Amino acid sequence: MELKVDRLTKQYKNKIAVDRVSFTLKPGIYGLLGENGAGKTTLMRMICGVLGPSGGTITLDGMDVSTEEYRAMLGYLPQEFGYYPGFSGWDFLMYLAALKGLQKDEAKERCRQLIEQVSLQEVAKKKIKTYSGGMKQRLGIAQALLNQPKLLVLDEPTAGLDPRERIRFRKLIEQTAQSCIVLLSTHIVSDVEQTADTILIMKGGQLIFEKPQTEISEALEKLYMRMFEEKMG
Repeated sequence: MELKVDRLTKQYKNKIAVDRVSFTLKPGIYGLLGENGAGKTTLMRMICGVLGPSGGTITLDGMDVSTEEYRAMLGYLPQEFGYYPGFSGWDFLMYLAALKGLQKDEAKERCRQLIEQVSLQEVAKKKIKTYSGGMKQRLGIAQALLNQPKLLVLDEPTAGLDPRERIRFRKLIEQTAQSCIVLLSTHIVSDVEQTADTILIMKGGQLIFEKPQTEISEALEKLYMRMFEEKMG
């Protein structure tokens, strides 16, 4: 399994949001760091086919981002995912499972597993509008995993989660990444330091750093700050 991003560019009139970004990802967890406005969300929206690029290509095992085959292997949690407030968590997941083409029995079993994994058993039959922010975020993580994706894209996935929920999330992602490419975007360094195998850093729409954590000799927070000071200087 290989995600290949080649010279990807997104331009809005006079602003270049993503500037000729290239990288290749294989199964594992990739932490994408950068300040607000660095281009992270624009990059991820293009990788998920939500936004069309101005230039460059995105392929997953040779399949273009625009194809149904690509989308069938994708799981995506945007910063603010859409949901129906009047649906229960269970009904919402079952509805999305049907949209993703899961058979009813398979969908029931998958939804049951995921609700347990994200610890929403006690509120599964309650309406989403009654959920706390952390509960909604956990539901968002569950919906991204419904189709057992080969490419999982998470934009600020730990927003609204308390420390215990963050630990649970990390364990879930580590399990998923054994057979999946996970791209996790955040501006919070600690969110990826204990989870990601490889660190990517964006600044001003460009990819300025890419390295496995095992090859990083200093604290990630210190490296991150130094990278930005050098680019600003």
